[in-house]
Amino acid sequence: MANSRVKQLGAYLRPHRQQVILGIIALFLVNAVGVYLPLLMRDSIDALGQGFNYEQLWGYVLLILILACVMWAIRMFSRIYIFGIGRLVEFDLKQKIFQHLLRLDVSYFAINNSGDLMSRATSDVDSVRSLLGFALLSLVNTFFAYSLTLPVMLSINARLSLMAIAVYPLMLIAVQLFSGKLRQQQQDVQEKLSDLSSLITEDMSGMALIKIYAQETQERLAFAQKNRRLLQANLKLARTRNLLFPLVEGLSYLSLLVLLIWGSGTIESGIITIGDFVALIIFVERLVFPTALLGFTITAYQRGEVSIDRIEAILNAETKIEDAPSAYSLPKAKVKGEITARGLTYTYPGAKNPAIKNLNFTITAGETVAIVGPIGSGKSTLANAFPRLLDIPEGQLFLDGLDVTKLKLSDLRSSMSYVPQDSFLFGITIENNIRYGDPLREKQEVVAAAVQAQIHEEVLNFPQQYETMVGERGITLSGGQRQRTSLARALLMAAPILILDDALSSVDNQTATRILNYLSTEKSKTVIFISHQLSAAATADKILVMDHGEIVQSGTHSQLVEKPGLYQSLWQQHQLLLMVDG
Repeated sequence: MANSRVKQLGAYLRPHRQQVILGIIALFLVNAVGVYLPLLMRDSIDALGQGFNYEQLWGYVLLILILACVMWAIRMFSRIYIFGIGRLVEFDLKQKIFQHLLRLDVSYFAINNSGDLMSRATSDVDSVRSLLGFALLSLVNTFFAYSLTLPVMLSINARLSLMAIAVYPLMLIAVQLFSGKLRQQQQDVQEKLSDLSSLITEDMSGMALIKIYAQETQERLAFAQKNRRLLQANLKLARTRNLLFPLVEGLSYLSLLVLLIWGSGTIESGIITIGDFVALIIFVERLVFPTALLGFTITAYQRGEVSIDRIEAILNAETKIEDAPSAYSLPKAKVKGEITARGLTYTYPGAKNPAIKNLNFTITAGETVAIVGPIGSGKSTLANAFPRLLDIPEGQLFLDGLDVTKLKLSDLRSSMSYVPQDSFLFGITIENNIRYGDPLREKQEVVAAAVQAQIHEEVLNFPQQYETMVGERGITLSGGQRQRTSLARALLMAAPILILDDALSSVDNQTATRILNYLSTEKSKTVIFISHQLSAAATADKILVMDHGEIVQSGTHSQLVEKPGLYQSLWQQHQLLLMVDG
């Protein structure tokens, strides 16, 4: 499993291997110069011990200064390149995830929480970015630091060098011991911050409700409580950091103490020079940061492993609804609009009973058909089956005599305009919401669609008219206005088939009837609408009555209202409600 994750990281890096190689070369040069500088300082100190010479001293100073500047410049280059690789991988992954999400079936989003998907596309991608930026930099830097520095230290004095770095494993263990706690506390801070952000977002959206019910004090207390929890989480994290970093620093001083205790005797005995001793001190200091960082890198890799798995879970999710290998084309201009079902049956994954079963009907081209029935009778499932939002079996649903599972998805869906129950609007202008399906449509075409959807007059009453921003999910519009704006968007596409899934539920009966009367005059368009407004359904050419996933009755309003059955019962209830309201 660990091998597969390493391979996956390699796959993420492969497109940017040139930058990786350049970054590694830069780190090698940094460490090579970093090893040479203490040796240069050793030589300068030893040279001064043999006789003071200003010219020689300034020569060493100038050379050290130039090399330090070169080292700084190369280090900056290496950090920019390697951290840049992490950013490039982050960009690639976000693009890949978003493009893959667009390919997945609607059912995938029904069983996967949108907040979790957002977390994977942001926090988990960020963890992988850290792993491929910070961790890659740390690992390569640690490798070069030890492989170049340690041999030089051993060449100066092996015994003294090994004694000085003997405490470094303790440093690594300390970092490892604290890293789990740091990770937990950092996660706790993120969760508390998320809770606080969620409360702010929710309160901003529901501000009118807060004021209506006079709950400002309650919300203030709730905010103070969550804000205090965030403060406490941050203080815990700060305490742990303030304990760990001085501990690491203390262990590094222990190395220096070892050098001071045993190094002075070594100098006195003439085994090493003062310059050698100074060089060893600098070398020991050089290894402190890479050693401490190695512990954090191991933790980052552990966290990154989880993130890789979560990201790959999205990217490995497969779509069930896709073009058949031999899918054939049906241009929108050639679609007549006849829909036929032959034994249409669909069972949701995990469900025991089918949502729709053995449906048989024909909707002729240009016909207006209403689908009515109690809640949960399978009406919306049937509506979702028409554009293949569900993975329906082959040989059960046909468009103009062609099996919809054998048609190209793009052709099938372009032949249908579908307005679902949830009239989703983007947080842009009314005009751009209406022409979302075809952003190049002219303003007069947008207005014509709005007129047909009975929303035009109300749009003109807005201060900015068609340039009015509808807010997040269309929050500034009423439910009926959102539904009619969504309907205008569908009408603008001029598809041969229009499907309304209870898309006029928030529109009054009179307006809904006017809309449907207009649609019924469009004989070039097949209209299928699901509705609980029976007075609107009564205007349809044909009515399909559903119950428990089956079509139990079909016919015109005048035929069905005279027959004992579900439709007659629903119509009588409807009439009774009208009398009560009246």
